[in-house]
This record gives sequence, structure tokens and C-alpha cells, in this order.
Amino acid sequence: MKTDRTAPRRLDDPACGHGVAGDAVVPAGSGTGTRALVARVLMEQGPVTAAVVAAELELTEAAVRRHLDALIVDGEAEARAPARSARPRGRGRPAREYLLTDTGRVRFGHGYDDLATQALRFLAETAGEEAVDAFARHRVRELLGSDLDAVTAPADPAERVEALARVLSARGYAAQTRRGGFGVQLCQHHCPVAHVATEFPELCEAETRAFADLLGTHVQRLATIARGDAACTTHVPLEDPELLARVRDRGAAGTAQLPPPRSPKGRQSL
Repeated sequence: MKTDRTAPRRLDDPACGHGVAGDAVVPAGSGTGTRALVARVLMEQGPVTAAVVAAELELTEAAVRRHLDALIVDGEAEARAPARSARPRGRGRPAREYLLTDTGRVRFGHGYDDLATQALRFLAETAGEEAVDAFARHRVRELLGSDLDAVTAPADPAERVEALARVLSARGYAAQTRRGGFGVQLCQHHCPVAHVATEFPELCEAETRAFADLLGTHVQRLATIARGDAACTTHVPLEDPELLARVRDRGAAGTAQLPPPRSPKGRQSL
């Protein structure tokens, strides 16, 4: 399947209560304020004490500790007892040392997206677009894993969508459902592979097909983060189109089998 890998269009996304991507809420503490400066010291020098951070930034220890506590609450930093030292310590309780967690390091970026994009480019060039599509399908299967049965078990389509949202949220997609029109919208407010999917929309296409298979109905992708929208939004009709089509077909077949109308006095009409 040949895919046009041009720059994504930025679209308005009325679904899930969002506007364009520029209206999305930026997580607290991700800017360049004092908290970010504290996090940078932890990254460059950690593990370090609050006194070291305060001296580096020319702040009071009390101010630094407030930011350190906030980083710990958000899971971006952790505190631990200082490492053992051969040098004698002074009297009193040894100061705790602070360092960033993997979550905290994300604020400074990483090369995972670039690496994944380069790998998919190489796969497309050496094995063709079909290989990229096969990888995308495999990724969705691995993503859902052992939770496939939990999604397909409910008989009610709306319950299946709810189950799928729970599974996706557990995988880091911050998913929720919202009733709309004659169906329900599955809203994914985060996409860990959005930057890669910008160049390789096969990832989104495979995900959409997998949703249709799991839910047992046709679904329509209304918006994606990879295209510049604030959320990935998928419309899931509550009626099963295939079932409705079969009912219509049976009705048409029954009409075709009826005897032709008869004219008055029992004569066949022409």
C-alpha cells in the first residue's frame, strides 16, 4: 500500500470537546520556570541534596524543597538515602539526595521517536510498504495483548467500547468515551507514537481496523493527534451495519417470493 508521507494537515476537531491542537492543555511544570531548572540540576548532577541545588540556582533551600516535593508527587523525581562514604560525617541526620526518574527525564526529550522513524523508513525502503503495514498490525496486537478477551466479552457494543477505553488507558492513551449522535466516540487524549505516526499513518490505520474487528462494527476515525488534532477520536455506531444489511436483504428476499397480484375475478394480471 503506497502512502503519501507529506506533512500532516492541521484540522479543527469538534469531537471530544476540543478545538485545534493549539488549544490542548499543556501539562504543568513542563516549561522553563524554576521547577524545570531544578529538574535540570537533578539531571546533570544527580543524585544531589537540596542544598546543592539551592547553591547552584542561588535559591533558598526551602524554595528548592517545594519544587522537589512537587516533582516527587508527579513521579518525576525520587529521594533516597545518601550513598555510604568512607569519610566521617558530621552529627545529625544525613541529608537526602534527589534524582530524576525516567518520567522526569522525558521533559528533556529523547531519541526514541527519531529511532523508530528511522527504523520504519529503513523497513519501507528495504522490504516495501507492505512490511510497514504488517508491522503496524502486529503492533496493535501486541498493544492489546491478553486484554483482547476483556474487550470482546460484553455483548453490548457500548460496553465493548468502554472496555476498550479502559485497556487503552492502562496502556497510557488516556482514553475515555463520549456519547454522540447515534453512537459513541472513543477519545484518546494521548498517543505515545504520535510523532512517528505523523510520517507513518499506517500505525493509525491499523489501529482503526483493529478497533472495528474488536467491536464488531464499522468505525470511523474522525481526528488524530498525528494530524494535528487535540485527540484521536473514533466514532463507533451503536447499530451493527452488517446486521441491518442482513435484515434488509432477508426482507427483500421475502418480498420477491410473494405470489404475483391477481386481477379481479381471479385472473392473473398482465
